[in-house]
Amino acid sequence: MTIVEKLTRFVRRVFKTSLDVFLEALKHSPNAQGYVSGSITELLLKKKLESQYGLELKRIREKWEGRKHAHHHGDLYFRKSTSAPWYVMESKGVKSNSEKWHRLYNYEKLKGFLVDHADKIPWINRRRDIEKQVTDWIDANLPKFRSEYSANLYEYEEIRKYKPTRETEKAKTIATLKQFSRDQINAMIAERLAYVMSKVKVLETHFVSGTSGASDRTQATPRKDEFSVVAIDIFLRYPEHHFVFANPQNLESSGDDANHLQQNYIMGFVFTDEQGKPTLCITEDWSEDFNEVYQTLDPEDAVKEKDMQIDNRYLVTDDEDEDGSL
Repeated sequence: MTIVEKLTRFVRRVFKTSLDVFLEALKHSPNAQGYVSGSITELLLKKKLESQYGLELKRIREKWEGRKHAHHHGDLYFRKSTSAPWYVMESKGVKSNSEKWHRLYNYEKLKGFLVDHADKIPWINRRRDIEKQVTDWIDANLPKFRSEYSANLYEYEEIRKYKPTRETEKAKTIATLKQFSRDQINAMIAERLAYVMSKVKVLETHFVSGTSGASDRTQATPRKDEFSVVAIDIFLRYPEHHFVFANPQNLESSGDDANHLQQNYIMGFVFTDEQGKPTLCITEDWSEDFNEVYQTLDPEDAVKEKDMQIDNRYLVTDDEDEDGSL
């Protein structure tokens, strides 16, 4: 049976529709795409850890029987061997809108961001003028910022609501932009973002969690003791699914509560050269080698097997329907 036949049968059995309708519905639902993307990431992570590192992994139940254990707020249980302790791993992706959020489609924002995060960029010599090195890099790799992209862009809502008190460069720029529709402004921003991301992409996490009483959280980010390892799939900023790992205890704490993670971490960058080859640059807090992170784990942070709630559910199997149809 071909993969298309398997997929067709799966869609008919689970969604009671055709493959064409399924695909169209998926295209029109960003939320559904995000959920499927997360499932793919988790599956590929599991396969990688099993085949490359010999781990035993179990999926953690999303809906628990009773109150969820405060130290089990991850996606996977894992252990190295049958005699090794069980730990919890959280699987996440990178932010999909970092470059837009930081307004890197404007020259000064891009330059300032790279200067601020120069410690994450290997081609920058910290003993020399950092700003000049960044400026030279932008001039060489993104020359349109000196010509057609030299004027700032602003979001449509900011343009619409802006009330200048005096004539400034921003006021004059926004006055020029007022002639454009929302779609036109969005298209201009998207064009510049594509240009910037053809040379540099930002790797940024996004830790957001609820603050229910069952979570023992004081703020809307995870506690550092909820999981022992976080695995980040950077495929949204990389040509393929690629994982980097960290021990949450080694990440900088939230300024409001030292027991919590921050909402966002700039992990590093992906730079692309003239030949289209990507170069991954990440900080020392993150590692492409899972074993490096595993060595930092404290057995005292392991979870007790009696507390584990494992998800063994399967929606469908590969078996055919009872009538033998697809």
